Amino acid sequence: MFLHEMKYYILSMLRNKVLVFWLIAFPIGLGTLFHLAFSGLYDKTTKFSTIPVAIVENSADPVFDTIIDSMCSGDDPMLSSQKVAEDKALKMLESGDIKGIIYNCGTYRTLTVYGSGMDQTILKEFLDQYAAEEKMIKNAVMHDPNSAEKVISIFADEASSCREIPVTHGNTDNFIQYFYNLLAMTALYNALVGLRIAENNSPNMSVLGARKGAAPAKGITNILGSFAGSFILSTLCTCIAVSFIHFILGVDFGKRLPLVYLSAIVGGMLGISMGFMVGVLGKGGLRLKNGIVMSVCMMSCFISGLMLGEMKAFIAKFAPWFNSINPASLISDSFYCLNIYGDYRRFITKMASMLIMSAVFTLIGFIMSRRKSYASI
Repeated sequence: MFLHEMKYYILSMLRNKVLVFWLIAFPIGLGTLFHLAFSGLYDKTTKFSTIPVAIVENSADPVFDTIIDSMCSGDDPMLSSQKVAEDKALKMLESGDIKGIIYNCGTYRTLTVYGSGMDQTILKEFLDQYAAEEKMIKNAVMHDPNSAEKVISIFADEASSCREIPVTHGNTDNFIQYFYNLLAMTALYNALVGLRIAENNSPNMSVLGARKGAAPAKGITNILGSFAGSFILSTLCTCIAVSFIHFILGVDFGKRLPLVYLSAIVGGMLGISMGFMVGVLGKGGLRLKNGIVMSVCMMSCFISGLMLGEMKAFIAKFAPWFNSINPASLISDSFYCLNIYGDYRRFITKMASMLIMSAVFTLIGFIMSRRKSYASI
């Protein structure tokens, strides 16, 4: 009876076009839109890379030339410079081949940029710092000419000490959080599958439930069979979503992809148990409970940052405890922990929280379903 219930529960869910849409088609469609919107945006707006500049030299300045050479040296230099005439530099700036033009007039330097951004800001800060420290070098040379080379060398070492040191070997693209939350939403939408467990086994919610209630088979067997079927279906859908986003869209989830699948599967379990609990609570019909489940899932994902990336940080500032019980935040944070942190302590904490919540929701659902009795069906 258990295997029979599991088999036909899966078949009935696969025939449900609404469930197929929310669990498979929707994450694929929205994931594709996210990819089109955010692809390459991190590299253009946030990620640091060598800044190309042009030097228009109106007067010889060996000290400045030494500093520029130090900034352009190394495996990951801050600048990439070339000395050109002013008219050529302006053409390069207009075409986007360089980020700025530095005019070296010997006693002072000016900067010309086109537009604004991180690269332009770095160039301005560099010239401001150089102007402030140039006086120190000139004063040292004036009082002790023999110390000129030493002072210039110290300044060059300070300038070249600004280098990229990765704090993690994972994907630091801040826009990946939208894909984390998309997978969290996909996992939570398995609450619709859990809601169908309650519908198919509650005599007051469906004709099928009434037939099962009058059948000699034990109700616990039917529910467990439905749970097994829903878990298989949930695993299939979440794995399709993760595989599509990672392999087709090319989103980098880090080097622990098997655990990303595991997190999505456990998140699906959390969604199933939540939907089952909502289904057996109260006396409302399927339409009402379906609306409740969708509202809870959407609100949970909104707070987690699916629609507004800064929302989770806002909640963490004013109510940090809420992110620890918000299902969508727990699921998305488990992906984040796998990608960013080197150890598994935070990841295990998130997984344990999801498993505990799933167990509590399931237990409440079983207790409430067994306490119900009907005078007539």
